[in-house]
Amino acid sequence: MNIFVNDQLIIVPALCNIEQLLQQLESPLKGSAVAVNQQIISRSTWTEVTLNEGDQISLFQAIAGG
Repeated sequence: MNIFVNDQLIIVPALCNIEQLLQQLESPLKGSAVAVNQQIISRSTWTEVTLNEGDQISLFQAIAGG
């Protein structure tokens, strides 16, 4: 299945959820924020949200600073 992560085409298996996507991308689960089709997805639902063909995923990393 084709999706876009930060405007880059990524191929994932069917029925892939957000947590599985982050694991495939080797992205840290802690400190990450995810939006699917411009809607922020709460971390508590990452395993419940199944991605669909053509979804636009925005992946952000939290940055500490002052």
